[in-house]
Amino acid sequence: FLLFLKLENKTKGKPQKQICQVVLDHFEKQYTTELGHTWTSVRDVLTYPLCWQYAILLNKFSQSSELENTLGVKGYHPAFQGPLPYLPALLKCYIRRTPGRFPAQKHQAGKLKEYYLLNAASLLPVLALEVKDGEDVLDLCAAPGGKSIAILQCAYPGNFHCNEYDDSRSRWLKQTIESFIPYPLINLITVSKLDGRQIGDLKPELYEKVLVDAPCSNDRSWLFSSDIQQATLRLMQRKELPSLQFQLLRSAIKALRPGGSLVYSTCTLSRAENSDVINLFLNSCSNVMPVDISGMARAVSQEFTFLSGMQQHELLVLPQKGRAWGPMYVAKLKKM
Repeated sequence: FLLFLKLENKTKGKPQKQICQVVLDHFEKQYTTELGHTWTSVRDVLTYPLCWQYAILLNKFSQSSELENTLGVKGYHPAFQGPLPYLPALLKCYIRRTPGRFPAQKHQAGKLKEYYLLNAASLLPVLALEVKDGEDVLDLCAAPGGKSIAILQCAYPGNFHCNEYDDSRSRWLKQTIESFIPYPLINLITVSKLDGRQIGDLKPELYEKVLVDAPCSNDRSWLFSSDIQQATLRLMQRKELPSLQFQLLRSAIKALRPGGSLVYSTCTLSRAENSDVINLFLNSCSNVMPVDISGMARAVSQEFTFLSGMQQHELLVLPQKGRAWGPMYVAKLKKM
């Protein structure tokens, strides 16, 4: 317990990140238009990391009652206490209202980590996917691996395919899986480096559940781009992301069996990468139907703030003080 306190105090003394003005100006213009007056309170959270909150996802394969006691002492409580349509008993996530980051555990070969630090909103796509034991599952853009780990806390898939096209991110994904999943279960997981746009043609109608946690303009990290040239380049390339996201969705639907479910998620507030992509996709695919996830949103409304006026098959988590989760966009579709 004293070690945790020392580590936590250590993280408090770190120099603060610097805001990238180029990105903030760009977001200011776009999100004032898209979110109206709500953008002001969202911006206040996104630009002030000291008020950010971190959730702690426990690893059921390396359980520790001592850890749960420590979390209780430090003011953490179980998340997702509402009547969710899908909440496996073994999925344990702890949160607290006050900001601050619990110390991360280092990767050690041959030793499983006890917990994974994440944005609590990152678990909403996993809860929307509703994976059951024995189902064949594809995580199309899986790095760094948090959602893959969460899926395995929920159920034991028949075949679990985790894909990541980018080289360095793929290595990161493999290390995450090695840190959390024991033998022989790890042998049931396939990790690949395929182009996500081609998986549907390579593996047609192979999966019952597909998660597309798409590459997006990550609002939190982009705001703190240390290199102005890189930030400017990112903002230029931002216009191309909806096209890539649409292609990934088209591939994912091909890989999905009829009757199967697809969840699409991003960690951006951008309408062009969220609702616009999903609307275009629904309008262009006759064999895809939206799935109502408003019940899930209602069940977690005590913990998350959602943008109002969304359609029933989608939600957008807005970061707010004391509920500094998100941004996280989630949409659920079904293949007919």
